[in-house]
Amino acid sequence: MRRQVAWYLGSRYASLRSRNLLVGFISLLTVGGLALGVAILVTVLSVMNGFDREMQQRVLGLVPHLTATTPRLNYLRDEEEWREARAIINETPGVVATAPFMQLQGMLLANGRSKGILLNGVDPAQEAQVSIINNFMQGGSLTDLKDGSYYMAIGANLAKQLGVAIGDSVTLVSTVVPITPMGEFTRQKAFTVAAVFAVGSQLDGNLALVHLADAQRLYRLDKRLHGYRILTDDLFAVTDLADLLQTTVPMELDYNDWTRSYGNIYENIRMSKALVGLLLSLLVAVAAFNVIVSLMMVVHEKQGDIAILRTMGTSKSTIRNIFLVQGLFIGSIGTAVGVFIGVVLSLAIGDIVEVLQLLTGVMFLSADIYPVNYLPSEVRLADIALVSALALGLSLLATLYPAVRAARTRPAEILRYE
Repeated sequence: MRRQVAWYLGSRYASLRSRNLLVGFISLLTVGGLALGVAILVTVLSVMNGFDREMQQRVLGLVPHLTATTPRLNYLRDEEEWREARAIINETPGVVATAPFMQLQGMLLANGRSKGILLNGVDPAQEAQVSIINNFMQGGSLTDLKDGSYYMAIGANLAKQLGVAIGDSVTLVSTVVPITPMGEFTRQKAFTVAAVFAVGSQLDGNLALVHLADAQRLYRLDKRLHGYRILTDDLFAVTDLADLLQTTVPMELDYNDWTRSYGNIYENIRMSKALVGLLLSLLVAVAAFNVIVSLMMVVHEKQGDIAILRTMGTSKSTIRNIFLVQGLFIGSIGTAVGVFIGVVLSLAIGDIVEVLQLLTGVMFLSADIYPVNYLPSEVRLADIALVSALALGLSLLATLYPAVRAARTRPAEILRYE
C-alpha cells in the first residue's frame, strides 16, 4: 500500500505543470538540460563508433594487415625464392590469404598536370583475396588490369586532379633513372585508366594500381617482388603473428603491420572516444544534478501537502519515496527524450554535415587530415544502455538530498503558518 501511495503521489508531483510558474519552468529546464546532455553524448559516441567501424572495415580492409618484405625495399627477390617462404606463411594459423606486390614511386602526367603517386604492382586475382578495393569501384574493376594491357586503376581524387576518366590515357614516369651511354633517361609508359575507386580516404588521392607484370617490365625488374601482403583473421593479433612468422620462416624478412601506418590514428579515435565520453558525462552529471534544484523547489511548494500527509500517519520513508519516484520520473523523461533525439541525430548526422558543406562551401572533413572525408555514425545498443543507466543513476542520486529533506519536514511548524 505504501509503495502504491509513493508511486501515485510521486508521479503526480512529477508533472511539469505547476501552479507556481517558476517551479514549472525549473522542472522543464531540468528535463530539457538532461535530454540535451544525453542526446549530445549519444550522438558523439555514435560518431566515434562510426570512425572506429570505418577504420576497421574500410581503411584497414584496403591496406595490408601485415606485409612480409625483403630487409631493404630496393633489394627484391625473385618469385621462385619466395615459394618456400610463402608456403610456410600460408600454413601459419591466423593467416587467411597472401598476395604478391611491388611498391614503387612514380609520377602521373595528363592534360598538362602532374602528380606524384604511390604505385602498387599487384596480381588482380590474388589481390582480391587480401583487399576489398573492388567494393569501392566507381567504374571498372581490378580484373581489368591484365598482363600486357598497361591498364591502371586510380583513386577518384587523383582522377579529378589530373582531369581524367575511365578510358583516358595517362603517362606513368618511373622514378628509377637508368644511366646509359647517352646519359640519364627516365622510363615512361602510357597507361589507360581502366578503373576508378573512391574509398573516401587519403588513398583516393595518391594511390594507383597496375598489373604486377606491367610494373616489372616498366621498372626492368623481371619477376622480382618486394614481398607479400598478408590478410589475417584478427586485426589486433598481427604483432603476435609477425613474431611467430619471424621464428618459423627461414628467409630473412621484415614484417610490418597496419599499426605502424594507421595505428596512431586508430588509437587516437579510441582515446578520443573515451576522453570525449568522459567530458560529456560530466555535462550529463551537471544536468542531472539540476534535479536537486527542481525538487527542492517542489519540496518548498508542497510543504503544506507534506505536513497534511504526515498528520494523516504517512511515514517518513513514504514521503522520501514519493520524492524519489518524482526524481526518477523526471530523470526517465529527460533520458528517454535525450536518447530519442540522440538516435535520430546520429542516424542523420552524415546527411546534415553533407548539407552544411554544400551550403557553406566548407569541407569539414578532409581526407588529407582525417581517415575518411565524411562523417560516419554507428548507433550501438551498449552505448545507449550505458548512457541511459548513467543519466538515471545520476538523477536518482541527485534526488536523495531533496527526498531526505522532505521526509524531515515537521508538520506542526508548517501547519502553524498555513
